[in-house]
Amino acid sequence: MKSLKELYKIGRGPSSSHTMGPAKAAAMFAAKHPEAGKFEVVLYGSLAATGKGHLTDVAVTDALSDNGKKQVDIVWRPETFLTFHPNGMTFKAVDGCGNIGDEWTVYSIGGGTISEGPGSAIGEGPDIYDLNSINEIVQWCKDTGRNFWEYAEQCESPDFWDYMKEVWEAMKASIHRGLDTEGALPGPLRLSRKAATYHIKASGYKANLQTRGMVFSYALAVSEENASGGVVVTAPTCGSCGVLPAVLYHISKGHNFSETRILHALATGGLFGNAVKQNASISGAEVGCQGEVGVACAMASAATCQLFGGTPTQVEYAAEMGLEHHLGMTCDPVCGLVQIPCIERNAFAAARALDANIYASFSDGYHRVSFDEVVQAMKETGHDLPSLYKETGEGGLAAVRNSGKFRPSKS
Repeated sequence: MKSLKELYKIGRGPSSSHTMGPAKAAAMFAAKHPEAGKFEVVLYGSLAATGKGHLTDVAVTDALSDNGKKQVDIVWRPETFLTFHPNGMTFKAVDGCGNIGDEWTVYSIGGGTISEGPGSAIGEGPDIYDLNSINEIVQWCKDTGRNFWEYAEQCESPDFWDYMKEVWEAMKASIHRGLDTEGALPGPLRLSRKAATYHIKASGYKANLQTRGMVFSYALAVSEENASGGVVVTAPTCGSCGVLPAVLYHISKGHNFSETRILHALATGGLFGNAVKQNASISGAEVGCQGEVGVACAMASAATCQLFGGTPTQVEYAAEMGLEHHLGMTCDPVCGLVQIPCIERNAFAAARALDANIYASFSDGYHRVSFDEVVQAMKETGHDLPSLYKETGEGGLAAVRNSGKFRPSKS
């Protein structure tokens, strides 16, 4: 597995795979061809199907146009799915006479990572983790008497904790901005921001209800910032960026955990996200929303369980439940926007992560189905899902809502 620095990326929303990844690829291609008079970009599959709602064209054009000096033509081919990944794109450099000088086909495979094909992760460092499954890491914890975060510390570079601190500060900043901002989110849905309202209402409830209301408000705050193109942290993606920050922020405020312990929890959650990225996928276009919100819930579940003193097997159990109970979740964004149902899903997954910790804490940590087995099941389930349900905006909630055929029952 690669560094957790490659999992936790700080950047602008609304989508790590539809904006951050394509923008990164476009910037690399522009740097390689400064002589080009203009550029043509062909977007395939999911990138084309929901690219306008995800601002893919804006991200690519901004990176290629040299502040508007160069023309950028976008070609949309939503019906064409390239073999390696649904998020394919081809960049073409065009000279002053209209001749194509160079072409480059690349894929945005989730979490802002780009690839040229199997075994490739462009711009990312080498594999630094010898152990690539959670079962192996749990065994390492048992053999050494140490925790998940200590394995991360052993493998990462000396500046790792400085970067984790930067990630935590960015997460908190996105919560604060989201709570202080009201109005409608951009796009045709005209969806009103809810974080500030939820936060105010939650503060008036008794403690048992306040817990849920507050964690809802924090998840909404980050997800709404993401939907408006604000700066967020991929955890593991932009579409699922609200879950982990909401849970950790809520716990840090309510239980006065030190920043060091929060950073350790971030590292533990990251190991679980990294294992999924390594052995399956965190791309909604490849495996559906189970690979985004489901994995985010697993990461938050593991982080929470460790904070409250869970053993390595209890931590693994909490993460297993966080992912298992999102199996089969489709990625069906209404109007191709990272708003409905994405924002609410972040809030519900944050609450589910807290429940997974409690459930695992009541147990002795032993259970029949391992986290790694659930990851394999998620991978197979995701590949079996039709493309309608994988970030194309053509199936599920998106299809029902966009068709106008839904009518509430009169009964």
